Amino acid sequence: MKVAIFTDTFTPDVNGCARTLKRYTDFLEKKGIPYKVFAPESTHETQFSSSIRRFASLPFFLYPECRLALPNLIQMKAELREFRPDLIHIATPFNIGLAGLKYAKKSNIPVVGSYHTDFDQYLAYYDLHMFSKLLWKYMHWFHKSFQKIFVPSHETLRQLKMRQFRNLSIWKRGVDCCLFNPAFRTEKVREQYGIKERYLLSYVGRLAPEKDLETLLMTADHPSLQKDVHWLIAGDGPFKKELEKRAPANMTFAGYVKGEELSSIYASSDLFVFPSPTETFGNAALEALACGTPVVGADSGGLKDFIQHGKNGFLAEPKNPEAFAAHILEILSNDGLKKQMGEEARSYALAQSWDAIFERLLSECEGVLAECSGERTA
Repeated sequence: MKVAIFTDTFTPDVNGCARTLKRYTDFLEKKGIPYKVFAPESTHETQFSSSIRRFASLPFFLYPECRLALPNLIQMKAELREFRPDLIHIATPFNIGLAGLKYAKKSNIPVVGSYHTDFDQYLAYYDLHMFSKLLWKYMHWFHKSFQKIFVPSHETLRQLKMRQFRNLSIWKRGVDCCLFNPAFRTEKVREQYGIKERYLLSYVGRLAPEKDLETLLMTADHPSLQKDVHWLIAGDGPFKKELEKRAPANMTFAGYVKGEELSSIYASSDLFVFPSPTETFGNAALEALACGTPVVGADSGGLKDFIQHGKNGFLAEPKNPEAFAAHILEILSNDGLKKQMGEEARSYALAQSWDAIFERLLSECEGVLAECSGERTA
């Protein structure tokens, strides 16, 4: 099987879609399955690879890390004819995805897609909700010919079913439990950021309106969380300057971090707080669990798939700072509960193997090919 992947974001871009696709291509490489990625140029430095074809691009205003590419269609077609893919996988519904869909239809190649981002929910955070109907109309048209649409969580599956999408299947997310590990817990994190308070609460992710960081600020301002608590915020984005301006004295910004430094922040935190209600999955929250850190997250989207309420964390009503503060206080005031939740968090994460998840995805893709082959010979 040869797979051509079309995406408007790819490594080294820093978002869930780009990171997941990079892991998928690593898996394909390990399995000896030929692949070709068509993606925009990155906002970050990139390494050359003959398996990745990049095109000039412009930032998408709702999500600058997701680029609007300006693909050279003649060059793309020539490379596809030489590569001769058996399957086309489309990860985003913008220019690169459209080019892939057009080629798949014209060449009669089976096409699958993966649904990574709930752009409809993003619209509300940018006062663009009036475009919601138009967006869904486009998304229906774009996905209607896909043999399979892979979604990351049961909540996303439920929402798309309600909107009459068909051929849906769950493609879960995994976590690297070697990189994200309680063993990375260290006092150096407190020393590096000058943290003296007893409890360390962290947030990791894009600093943007759709992550509902307003709720994070209001939770941090809660009277019961002023004493003995310090907040460490890791990440970057368009909302960073506003956050820094309004942040309380007990909140520190680490900027963008990765690798073992990121693992140390997760593992050295008493709690991970994740108020975003727009996650189709929520990779950062699963990484925190892998580090043995309980999560207090929004009772919304993909987080509901793996934050087990009262077991490895709590799910709080979205946009409700009182609910978030109450759950945070419940854990911080009970060392036994915090320890038990940390153990449950790590135990859950250990069962989320990337290889097993990709094997299932590959099996479903092979099923699509077999079905399409049967239709052609019938």
